[in-house]
Amino acid sequence: MDTSQNKEFLATAPIGRLLRKLAVPTVLAQLVNMCYNIVDRIYIGRMPEVGDLALTGVGLCMPIILIVSAFAALFSGGAPRASIFMGQRRMDDAEAAMGGCFAMQIVASVVLTAALLLWNRDFLMAFGGSPYTIGYAVDYMNLYAVGTIFVQLTLGMNAFIAAQGFTRTAMCSVVIGAACNIVLDPLFIYVLGMGVRGAALATVISQTASCIWVLSFLFGKKTNLRLRWRNIRLRPRVVLPCVALGTASFIMQSSESIVSMCFNASLQRYGGDIAVGAMTILTAVMQFAMLPLQGLGQGAQPILSYNYGAGNKQRVKEAFFCLLKVSLGYSLFLCALVELFPQLFVGLFTPDPALTAFASRALRIYMGGVSIFGLQVACQMAFLSFGKALSSITVAVVRKFILLLPLIYLMPRFVEDKTMGVYLAEPVADVLAVCFTGVLFFFQFRKVLREMK
Repeated sequence: MDTSQNKEFLATAPIGRLLRKLAVPTVLAQLVNMCYNIVDRIYIGRMPEVGDLALTGVGLCMPIILIVSAFAALFSGGAPRASIFMGQRRMDDAEAAMGGCFAMQIVASVVLTAALLLWNRDFLMAFGGSPYTIGYAVDYMNLYAVGTIFVQLTLGMNAFIAAQGFTRTAMCSVVIGAACNIVLDPLFIYVLGMGVRGAALATVISQTASCIWVLSFLFGKKTNLRLRWRNIRLRPRVVLPCVALGTASFIMQSSESIVSMCFNASLQRYGGDIAVGAMTILTAVMQFAMLPLQGLGQGAQPILSYNYGAGNKQRVKEAFFCLLKVSLGYSLFLCALVELFPQLFVGLFTPDPALTAFASRALRIYMGGVSIFGLQVACQMAFLSFGKALSSITVAVVRKFILLLPLIYLMPRFVEDKTMGVYLAEPVADVLAVCFTGVLFFFQFRKVLREMK
């Protein structure tokens, strides 16, 4: 049973126990989602005779899928605002924010679906499609585009379930989608002989099942905030602050494809195919390793937002420092593990001895700044939880565009091994970003505490 059935639990339960109860389901949901994406690629890669080409073709779709997910994050920026309104006992305003974001997701889904159906071939060619792989990519994207609305609503509205503290219910939506996809993939790909189109259809059906779960809960009676038809409309004064708060997440997710292209271009120039191949492993390890940090932050968000709205300074401070302590502890442990046993992580992705040796060395460099990254995640989530859109956007832009992208091209100029210099851009950007974020947060947190009534 979800502890959030007690509507006051965010204001009364012990912080440490509360963070554990909310964070564990969000961490598990993140891990399940990652595993489900990996299994999806394993099924496609094992298609007889054409598995390698099909996998490459579906890989071309990933930047587009990331952008679709980024739009869902953009319009789920109302979730922290809803938590703040709940703390202020402004339930009508919280439900209005949720309804406005729902309307925006519907509009965005229609626009994205039309764009993907009309121009998906052009997009996929721009991302590196070839005559051998473009057919698989287009087959996958044509079906995936039809299910865009289910992806948008599942990802976007699930945030409002978690924001109320119903993290187990939010986790179930991910588990339902993952279970459906894992079962349907082999059926459609192999048994029915649909190949790549079968994988796309399995994904669409899985997201539809998750969407039904999410909407049935939000329209139902068990939720604290109910999705009501009268609130599903576009009102700028309601929607725009939500979009502003979701912009940081949008920038972080949508820029991944740009960062990936820049890394690959530099690595191809200095290190060739083995360096690019290693980068694929490095980003996969980094993403997988960061999932618990993201889950911790998402679990803490309802606690921070609710008590900020309620004006409870002591619980806000206690919740933030609890999040900071756990996040830093995890990031320090993770960094130590990577530096001591890099082959343990690399070996999960390749049996090739040469690639394993190269990627293990690169991983130690690439993840060198992870030890203090817990501070970055804790501060970013606090900015979002307090509704500080400008600070949240600033942190995202500084890390990705002002620091990381230029450093990808600058770092090889300052080290003898230019290939490793490219990998070095990541930890240097991380350390500088953490310093900037920490200083900004120090002043903003003091201001937040003064503002609270």
